[in-house]
Amino acid sequence: MKIVQNKIPQLRFPDFLDKWKSKKLGEVAKFSKGKGISKSEIVVGGKNDCIRYGELYTLYGETISEVHSKTNNELDKLVISEANDVIIPASGETQIDIATASCVLKDGIILGGDLNIIKTKNNGVFLSYYLNSKKKIDIARLSQGVSVIHLYASQLSSLKLNFPQLPEQKKIASFLTEVDTKITQLTRKKELLEYYKKGVMQQIFNQKNRFFDEKGNKYPKWKVKMLGELFLSYKGKGIPKGVLDENGINKCVLYGELYTKYDEVIFDVKSRTNSQVGLKSKKGDLLIPSSTTTTGIDLANVTALNIENVLLGGDIIVLRGNQKINNIFYAYYLSNHKKHQIASRAQGITIVHLYYNSIKDLKIDIPCIEEQTQIANFLSSIDDKINQVAIQLEKTKTFKKGLLQQLFV
Repeated sequence: MKIVQNKIPQLRFPDFLDKWKSKKLGEVAKFSKGKGISKSEIVVGGKNDCIRYGELYTLYGETISEVHSKTNNELDKLVISEANDVIIPASGETQIDIATASCVLKDGIILGGDLNIIKTKNNGVFLSYYLNSKKKIDIARLSQGVSVIHLYASQLSSLKLNFPQLPEQKKIASFLTEVDTKITQLTRKKELLEYYKKGVMQQIFNQKNRFFDEKGNKYPKWKVKMLGELFLSYKGKGIPKGVLDENGINKCVLYGELYTKYDEVIFDVKSRTNSQVGLKSKKGDLLIPSSTTTTGIDLANVTALNIENVLLGGDIIVLRGNQKINNIFYAYYLSNHKKHQIASRAQGITIVHLYYNSIKDLKIDIPCIEEQTQIANFLSSIDDKINQVAIQLEKTKTFKKGLLQQLFV
């Protein structure tokens, strides 16, 4: 690919030199509407594929090759797709949401009500990517309404676009589809790893899968104690949000970050402050948020922190083992195996609180330290793989975003 200096697009494939032609969408497309399919008419295992307008916001991207919904409604009574149709919602909750285009790649799919259908001899995949990127704001501005936003064919027809020749449209569409295929593959890989992690944790913490020592022998039977027998409890101290500073001299953790920024293990502390207030962490601390405005399940997020001298803010329960433990093991164990038991002990309605006194009598399993460490290392290795895939996924999404800005005008 080469950079085009004065003419747009900025990024262009070799061998394409013709200028793009400016046209209104109404000059190169015909418009129609889908026909209503109610939610009650969606049937699992139905005989005909269908698309409802709300699904464009949640289930589909720029292309639709596999359809999620089915109905038993007869085809001859409804509006049926032709491959290359581009569909856009005709109503929605916000202006930006309504500016969502998808190209249907198959004939014979039922297109539900509140769908604008665009038929064109241009490449529909090219058009859907174009509309969803460079023209998204323009489409949003065309829509009308307050509580319910509407988008009409007459408005879409006035939209000004720039079109290359069909071969270049096809090349751009094919390239972006390949990028989206990569995103789909990485998303699926991450989901499978997360599903695998969930399954193995269930087996491990129910003691259906056991680990073995160097001689191939099972480790001793797990003991059972109350949480308060294994951990001493401390409280974090309030760090005002107003003193957070990305260049601050102290690393810090605020309670809300424990259920928004961190998983079971903190690899790197994200916030800094110039404040000296706060409880200083010790290696091996376990952190539990003690208040939330949502539900108790958010408070059952136990995080292992192996970094010294991090300031721990208010509304954080700090657990420190009174005997040798692997805190990473207990972060996984408590956050997953004991999650609902911890959540059930939270108190409150508008603001939900969790107190150490409410969980100190919680019965917990205690494997020997060697087995704790093996389990922690095993689960951490899965998380490492998940994090690597997540990084690849975000890089690919960022790459796509950059392409969309540079490939269209």
